[in-house]
Amino acid sequence: MNDAFAINRRRLLAAMALSPLLWRAGVARAAAPDLRRIVALEWLPVELLLALGVMPYGVADVPNYRLWVNEPALADSVIDVGLRTEPNLELLTELKPSYLFWSAGYGPAETTLARIAPGRGVNFSDGKQPLLLARRSLLEMGQLLGLESRARQHLDDFDRFVAAHRPRFAGRGSRPLLMISLLDPRHALVFGPNSLFQPLLDDFGIVNAWQGETNFWGSEVVGIDRLGGFKDADVICFDHGNEGDMRALSASPLWQAMPFVRRGRLQRAPAVWFYGATLSAMRFIRILDRALGGQS
Repeated sequence: MNDAFAINRRRLLAAMALSPLLWRAGVARAAAPDLRRIVALEWLPVELLLALGVMPYGVADVPNYRLWVNEPALADSVIDVGLRTEPNLELLTELKPSYLFWSAGYGPAETTLARIAPGRGVNFSDGKQPLLLARRSLLEMGQLLGLESRARQHLDDFDRFVAAHRPRFAGRGSRPLLMISLLDPRHALVFGPNSLFQPLLDDFGIVNAWQGETNFWGSEVVGIDRLGGFKDADVICFDHGNEGDMRALSASPLWQAMPFVRRGRLQRAPAVWFYGATLSAMRFIRILDRALGGQS
């Protein structure tokens, strides 16, 4: 009788380990981490936490977050825990976080982090639809933290936000939009059809001017000279504390000869995180509205 019981128990445990549905049920029943002591080691999980109304206890690379992401803002109390690729493991140990979030495949090995605190990796992208993946990640994080209702409310608010801005672009016309960010006076980052922004452009009837190659994240580094091929496009250039590079580029004859520069179709915009989630998408929509909304 005892042997049979032990065998059945082992089978049950094996089934639970192999079944995603049973695993998720176990997560839902587990005690949620202390929300006041969660540390995020990459900026995508930072954004997901903020969408759930959770201010992280610690964040990796806060100075660059404020340059490249900018919004949503971090509280002054947030502790900088080092680089995203190499966080300060000693400091993390001293902080005793209740939970760690990172982006899967980015930063220290999971086995290293597991010695400090329980945690979870969040997927960056599937290489095709990062915004859709971000929505799923938000729901999963909400479930894990006991905040699933907040996650669903946020996604409902996001959908209403997108719908409310749709009429702003109804009469804009068919001119394509090129989205860039300057990396240095000779190179720019461009964003293609598998970027975070593409579903929003599709929703607003705006054609993405960049149809060339992109990497897994939906962006590509190109030489400035390649931008001269866009004869009839609106251009938004996202800044990130790179005023010196912009001044150097603006003084060059190559830049001054660009069709979109000569025709006054270049607009500079504040930083928005290209590899974020719904909050970055909402910021992009506000920037897009200021640049192109209401045009006819």
